[in-house]
Amino acid sequence: MGFAPFDEDYPWDALIPFRETAAAHPGGVVDLSIGTPVDPTPHLVQQALASAANAPGYPTVAGTPELRRALTNWWARRRSAHLTESEVLATIGSKELVGLLPSLLGLGEGDVVVVPTTAYPTYEVGARLAGATVIPADDVAAWEGNDRVRLVWVNSPANPTGAVIAREELQRIIAAARNLGAVVASDECYAELPWTPAWVESGVPSLLADEVTNGDRGGLLAAYSLSKQSNLAGYRAAFIAGDRELLAKISLLRRHLGMMVPTPVQAAMVAALDDDAHVREGRERYGRRRGILLEALTAAGFTIDHSEAGLYLWARREGTGDCWQLVGELAEKGIIVGPGAFYGSAARGHVRISLTATDERVEHAAARLTP
Repeated sequence: MGFAPFDEDYPWDALIPFRETAAAHPGGVVDLSIGTPVDPTPHLVQQALASAANAPGYPTVAGTPELRRALTNWWARRRSAHLTESEVLATIGSKELVGLLPSLLGLGEGDVVVVPTTAYPTYEVGARLAGATVIPADDVAAWEGNDRVRLVWVNSPANPTGAVIAREELQRIIAAARNLGAVVASDECYAELPWTPAWVESGVPSLLADEVTNGDRGGLLAAYSLSKQSNLAGYRAAFIAGDRELLAKISLLRRHLGMMVPTPVQAAMVAALDDDAHVREGRERYGRRRGILLEALTAAGFTIDHSEAGLYLWARREGTGDCWQLVGELAEKGIIVGPGAFYGSAARGHVRISLTATDERVEHAAARLTP
């Protein structure tokens, strides 16, 4: 008897033969597939972690008072959402939260979870784990009025496309979900990496922003991670915020399950959240890499769609509708990218190209792409 959410192989294992091809390139592999940070964790964060290393007691699920204050300050300062300390909760990375949220909300057979049509697969895996049905949809019209809908996922900036959802569309999603009594959960992990002038100037809208909610966060949750903005992927440092009643229920379940962010990591999170300088430096670094790759890909005949924010370029080439052909051609040049097929059938003509490689490797990739 199979366990339904995991009958298939892990998608990234399909890249193994392409990695072998790329490894034969005389200049070595340039891995632009998985968005794992390669730059150092900020020194001030490392210091905070080390200073809190003597932690003999159990941490709290809700987070230390210092962390909760840092979280509410961050939401107000960076995301225009003025929250109380009962509206924030630390999580062990954001992926576990995405995967477990349907179960934590008590969803099951007969319930429907709406996910983006082109999306990180964990949204669907989490719904299937809970026993719920999945509807891939980008337009509210595809699910509004469906009284089985219990959870609507939005992802802005999106992984893999880098698309951003405007304030007015977020409000439309909220209104439609509330008519059904459904929760809206927004994955906003790339929000501090805007690239188009409009989003650089105004900031990527948050589901919880005061101008979106008018102060009513009922039925709304937003997830964020410090993995990308602060190079803390190895720390598993993230958080969720929003509806205090939902968070109280989620927190209680997490207490029963022992899902607590380690005390030293909570201290490191405070240091990262309180410091905007390292975030700005990281954004500038990624911006330089993005510019180099964007120019090289365009010169090589690729079209970049969306990519308004985030750590990726969402690329296709006219006349090539198969992402695996593009993956193979780039592997011959020693470059590994992510196949669009990993993100749904609507994405099979694209590849996802990550900015998370060193300056030296990015320059090598650009040189190999140059006609």
